[in-house]
Amino acid sequence: MIVVLPARSREIPGTRLHRVAVVMRWPLGLARVSWRYLWRITPVHRTETTGDERDLPEPIPAEVYDEDVQRVEDGVGPMLRRRYSVCVTGTDVDPDVVLGRFAGDPNCGAPAEVAVFEKIRGEPAALCVGDEFLIRMPGPWNGPVRVIAQSPTSFRLATLRGHLEAGQIEFRCRREEDRLLFEIDSSARSGDRLSHLLYDRLKLAKEIQLNLWVETCLRLARDTGGRTRGGVRVETRRLPEALTPSPRVGV
Repeated sequence: MIVVLPARSREIPGTRLHRVAVVMRWPLGLARVSWRYLWRITPVHRTETTGDERDLPEPIPAEVYDEDVQRVEDGVGPMLRRRYSVCVTGTDVDPDVVLGRFAGDPNCGAPAEVAVFEKIRGEPAALCVGDEFLIRMPGPWNGPVRVIAQSPTSFRLATLRGHLEAGQIEFRCRREEDRLLFEIDSSARSGDRLSHLLYDRLKLAKEIQLNLWVETCLRLARDTGGRTRGGVRVETRRLPEALTPSPRVGV
C-alpha cells in the first residue's frame, strides 16, 4: 500500500531554543513524577541486561519514510531497548478492543500531567499509517511521531525531526490463555548530545519516561476491568557499542 503524506501544516520544533525551553520545564515535570512514584502501590520490576542484534528495530517502511524521520542510526549514544509489560487476569476484553480504544485516543491511557498526545495529521478518533502526533511532556520528550505500522492489536511509531529521541516505539496487546498482556516496546537512542547527557548520564529524563509508560500500562489494565498480576515489568537491554547502528544513507 502506498501512503501519500500531505504537506505539513505545522513547524517541527527542532531548534536549539525550543530544546532549551523544554529543559527549563523539567523541575515541574520531575516534581509530578516524584509525587506519583511515592504514592504508587503497584510494584515495578526493573532489570537491565546486555542486548544483541535481536533488539534492533525493524526497518522503516519506504512508503512512510522521508527526511523528517529520525532513525536509530541518526541518534547519539547507546541504543536502548525498553519493554514495559503488564499482565491482566479476570477480564474478557479482547486485545483488539484494548488497542483500538488506545489507538483512537492515546490520552485515555497516558497520564495528562506527564504527557498529552496532540494529533497533528490524520482524522480524529481513528488511527492510520501516516498519521502524526505531537507528544507534549514536562520533560525532554516533547516531539513529533509518525505511525509507521498498524494492525488490529498493535501500532508502531517512529520519531521525527525535532524529537529528542531517535528510534521507534510499538504498542501491542495479546491474549495468552486466560491472561491479557499489554506491552510497550521502545528501541531508541538519544536524539542529540544534550538529550544523551540528560537521559543516559543524569538519568532524569529516564525516570520521567519510565513513569509515563508504567502509568499507561496500569491505566489500560484498569480499563479492562481485570486485575493486574505481578505488577509492571520494565526490561532494559543496552546494545553494545559494536552493534549500535551508525548513520547511513537511505532507509
